[in-house]
Amino acid sequence: MSDSSPLPPVRLRPEAELARAALSTPLLSRAARLARWAGPETRVDGGGSLVEEQVPAAAELLGLTGDEAAANAAEAWGVAVDTGLIEITDEEAGTVAPGADLALLTGAPHDVLTVWLAALDTVVADAGVPDLEGLAAALEEGGEIDFSTFDWDPEGEAELLDGVLGNLYLLTVGEDGPGESPVPLPALAASTIVPDDLEEPSNDVLEQVSDAMMKLDDQFRLLEPIGLVEYQPVDEELMAGEEEPAEPVDEDDIARYGMVRLTPLGLYGLRARLLEAGFEAPAVGELVDKGADALLDGTAGYGEFAARAETEQWLDRREPLAAARELLAAARGADTGAPLRRLRCQQALSLVGAAAEPALREVLDDPELGGLARVWLSERGASDVPPPSEDLVFWLTVDTIAAQLQAEGNSEELQALVEGLAEQHSGFFSAAWRVEHPATADVLEAMGRLHPDKRVAKEARKAAFKARSQQQGN
Repeated sequence: MSDSSPLPPVRLRPEAELARAALSTPLLSRAARLARWAGPETRVDGGGSLVEEQVPAAAELLGLTGDEAAANAAEAWGVAVDTGLIEITDEEAGTVAPGADLALLTGAPHDVLTVWLAALDTVVADAGVPDLEGLAAALEEGGEIDFSTFDWDPEGEAELLDGVLGNLYLLTVGEDGPGESPVPLPALAASTIVPDDLEEPSNDVLEQVSDAMMKLDDQFRLLEPIGLVEYQPVDEELMAGEEEPAEPVDEDDIARYGMVRLTPLGLYGLRARLLEAGFEAPAVGELVDKGADALLDGTAGYGEFAARAETEQWLDRREPLAAARELLAAARGADTGAPLRRLRCQQALSLVGAAAEPALREVLDDPELGGLARVWLSERGASDVPPPSEDLVFWLTVDTIAAQLQAEGNSEELQALVEGLAEQHSGFFSAAWRVEHPATADVLEAMGRLHPDKRVAKEARKAAFKARSQQQGN
C-alpha cells in the first residue's frame, strides 16, 4: 500500500461511543483493574513483568481460569505498564504504583482513546513476535541473539502484519469493499502475497499464502481482545491436519478457514496508525468547518456515498442560500481540477432545497456555471429558464466528461456516455474541437480511447489533434 495517494475516507463512530467500546474491551478493562489493584506489596521483575508468585492472584482478580489464565493475566499486566496505567516506582526494589495515565480512563472520550491506542500499539507489536523456543534462554545468558537461527525476520514480520491490516482497512472503507462483512482469511493473506497481475499462482505462492494464514490466525487471536477485530479462527481440525484442506465451495467451508472483520473501534485505531505512518487517511466530517473550496477539493477523490455524507454534514451547518452561493463561487476556475469541482458542486446543490434558487439564477449568464444552473433549475421545474446556446451545451458536455474522467477514469459508465454522444450527434466531433475549454483536447483523446467503433475513435483522435493545435496557437 503506497502512502503517495489518499486512502478512501472512513466514516467513524462518535468518540464517546468508541471510548465506551475501548473501556469494555477485555484487554484494556483487565489492565485497568490490575492498575487499580497494584499496591505497596506488588512486585515486578527486572523487565517490569509481574513476579511469578503474584500472577495467580492477578488471574483470580480478573476471574481468569484454565490453562491460559496466567498468560492472559501477564499480558494484561504488560499492557498496563506499557500504557502508563501502572508506574514502576523503584526498578531495583521492583515496586509499582498506579500510573498517572490511569486517570485518563475516567476523563474525556479522547483521553480514553489515547490510552487505548497505546495499548493497541503494544498488542500489534507483540503479535509480530512468534513464540520462539530458546529465546528466553538466550536472553538470560546475556549473549547476542541471532534471529536467523529462529527463521524469524522481525522487520519482515512487522511489514507483513502492517500490510495485512492496511488491506483489511482498505477492504472495509472502500465503497466496493465488504464494508461491515467479514473477510475470509485466505483472501486477506493472498492480498499481501499474490501479485495483482498473477493469473495462476504457483504451488510456491500457494504455500506462502498457507503459511501466512497460519501466522495471521495466531495474530488475530491476539488482536481480538484489544477490540481491533472480530475473529472466527481457523477450524482446529484443519490446523491439526485431520482433514485434507479442500477448495472452499460455500460460505460454511470458507468460514472454516477463518473470517475477520474490523470493528468500528478497529477502524478508528488503524486510521490513527496510518496517519502516524504518514498516510493520508481522511475521515467523513473533517470538512464541515471548512469553506466550500475545501469541501469541493476535499471530496474530489471520494466515492459517491462518502462524498454525499460529507456534503450533507457540511450543508447541515449552513443556511441554504448562503451555502449555494459559496459552492458556486468555489466551483469556478480553469485549472485541471475545476471540472470535478463543478461536478461535486452540482451534486451538492442537488441536496439543497428551493431556497437555493436565487443563487442559481444569479449565475445563468456565467460561462462556467450557467450550464449547471440551467440543469438545476430545469430539474426542479422552474419557470423562465433561458435555453442554453449550442456553445454552452458543448462546453458543458466537455466539462462533464472531464470531471468524470477525473473521478472515475475510463469507466464503463463513461464509455456508455461517449457512445451515446457520438450516436446522437453525428457532427459532434467537427464542432467539439472548437470548444474553448482547457480540457477539450484531453476529453476528445479519451473519447478516442473509449469508443469501440474504430471509425468513430479515429474521428475523435483527429478532433483532439485539431483542438490541441488550436490551444497551442492561442
